[in-house]
Amino acid sequence: MLTRYLKYSCYLLLSCLAIAGCKKLEDINHDPTKPTTTQPQYLLTGAEKSAMDILYAGPQNGRIGMPYAQYWTGNDKANDSRYLLDEGINGGLWDNLYSVSLHNLDQIIQMNRATPIANSKNQIAIAQILKAWIIQFLSDAYGNVPYTQAFKLNENNLRPAYDDAKTIYKSLIDTLATQAAGMDPSLASFDAGDVLYNGNVAAWQKLAYSLILRLGIRMADADPATAKTVIEANFAKAMTSNADNAQFQYLGIAPNKFPYNESERPLSEFFVTATLVDYMQSVTDPRLGIYARKAADSVYRGLAYGTSETNPTRLPPANYSYPGKRIYAADMAGILMTYPEVEFILAEAAARGMSTGDAATHYQNGVKASMEYWGISNADSIAAYLTRVPYVAGDWRNVIGSQKWLALYPQGFQGWFERTRLNFQKPGGDSLFRAPADGSLDPNVSYVPYRLTYLVSEQQQNKAAYEAAASAIGGDTKKTKLWWNKQ
Repeated sequence: MLTRYLKYSCYLLLSCLAIAGCKKLEDINHDPTKPTTTQPQYLLTGAEKSAMDILYAGPQNGRIGMPYAQYWTGNDKANDSRYLLDEGINGGLWDNLYSVSLHNLDQIIQMNRATPIANSKNQIAIAQILKAWIIQFLSDAYGNVPYTQAFKLNENNLRPAYDDAKTIYKSLIDTLATQAAGMDPSLASFDAGDVLYNGNVAAWQKLAYSLILRLGIRMADADPATAKTVIEANFAKAMTSNADNAQFQYLGIAPNKFPYNESERPLSEFFVTATLVDYMQSVTDPRLGIYARKAADSVYRGLAYGTSETNPTRLPPANYSYPGKRIYAADMAGILMTYPEVEFILAEAAARGMSTGDAATHYQNGVKASMEYWGISNADSIAAYLTRVPYVAGDWRNVIGSQKWLALYPQGFQGWFERTRLNFQKPGGDSLFRAPADGSLDPNVSYVPYRLTYLVSEQQQNKAAYEAAASAIGGDTKKTKLWWNKQ
């Protein structure tokens, strides 16, 4: 399917999300999905919004990301929590990121190179930073993916090769470092169309360095020397507060609502898992009332992960906790990366012996920043919580992993990637996650998938490249561990 979208990308471009003359999404007063003149600022808004729309859509985040992270489990969509991957949903994720988001960003780069302006260096850098974010996501979800040939559109390249994922990582780190260092804060970037940072060059630089940290820590078990080098070289330039967060703020007004919201109808497809609810209750986590809502009997009650619709022990739906009202709000933000994640990366890096400061301090900063992100600002409450979940150096993987997992909610895909990478338990070593209660529907996976399978359309339309990629990673199944996953 990728090849078909690449072939017709010039037409798809006309339907990209484009907004003329707006510095923020608040200025939109028309449907951004309608065709409009192609200019870099329109393409940027289209890339930002299309990526967030698919990553936080009910089918993709709700039926893949959130269940695989074990935040949610299905009410009437229970098969997804038992690892039966819907091919249409899988295809939508891949196709939208390649054919709209990445294509728009590539067009921004090509337009600025063809007709340079004073702001071209900064515009190219922003497009490259966003491309790196999306390509890392695709690589973390699938393994080897099309990268160097993905946008060389000509008759001889309708079947792009898949690049080695480890090589992609190295290229992305180089790209982010080069682009961030080359940006000029004295010049403008986009004076319209940038919903994430409103054209703030310094903010984009911090995001680039923060994304380098994400790349670095994810490879920490597979390539510790490179991880140490890139993290130590870049951590001082990354995010330093929640003011630096990269997120796409939706408006709550059509057509610019959070992609999965209950402003027009109640959402009943998913329950919060017993995994999440029980653990948060065990440590009296003040975020529980934000992440989940009470059941009809005024208690928080998660459903056991992977419980089928026909399980006779299931109570009526009103007895379980749905995701919180804020999580389903029409003006919820689509999160790209936040400061709490940076602090947990630095805590882990320090715990591994890297020179990033004190692990306990970074850990505490991460917990505090996550609380404050969700509006929990009482210092005494946060301090009391930290006494219940203290940093323990000898148990750093479980302590940092569990709190990072909580802080990543509702970023389902990132929560899933970190769950498999760190393979953490509750602090102290007791099991946190569980296999699907009614068993897996994927014969290759019983506990947790490590990746998504490649699209059926790629097997048909890009057969040689698909077969080479499947062989290179060790087989196209959800049980195949990616190169960075050594746990």
